Amino acid sequence: MKEKVWMVVFVLVLGSLLTFALVRVDAYTAPFIAENQARKLQISVLKALDIPFTEEDANEVFTEKVQTEPIGEEDSYYIAKESGDIVFKFLGSGLWGPIEGALALASDLETIKGISIIHQEETPGLGGRIAEDDFLNRFKTKKISPTLTLLSQGKASQENEVDGISGATLSCKAFVAIINSQTQKYVSLIKESK
Repeated sequence: MKEKVWMVVFVLVLGSLLTFALVRVDAYTAPFIAENQARKLQISVLKALDIPFTEEDANEVFTEKVQTEPIGEEDSYYIAKESGDIVFKFLGSGLWGPIEGALALASDLETIKGISIIHQEETPGLGGRIAEDDFLNRFKTKKISPTLTLLSQGKASQENEVDGISGATLSCKAFVAIINSQTQKYVSLIKESK
């Protein structure tokens, strides 16, 4: 009986020490994680706007060429100071996990200027190809109005149609659905805020 009591005390003490250590490590690393996430967003916004930068000067270029505007309670959008193009961060459910990125629209709020991916969890080599430049470039100059439509590869001919990726149809459909829903949401909020 005495051995069981000591074992329970040992487990409780060890569990408490490890919990304390994890809380301290989390508190220590939280600012670094937040800084890295902000940097990823800045880089993604610059890529979507097609503004040249290097890894070393990304923060300076972002500060010099992009203006952040609040929208709603917690969101923001970004404006290219020279062109007036608008960028907003999007987030939605892909086939296997969240897809997060930045979408740039021309100042008309209808024409896509560029898209970049911050994070995605689609199958590498298949659905993960949605993050490749070849696929993302298919969206440039496309119109979001009334909505983007995904077609089989080589079939897109209208200004709101995008060619999909063979073998990654479901990931492409999920991506286009995210773009459509998030674009409607943000364009409405941006128009209201002006």
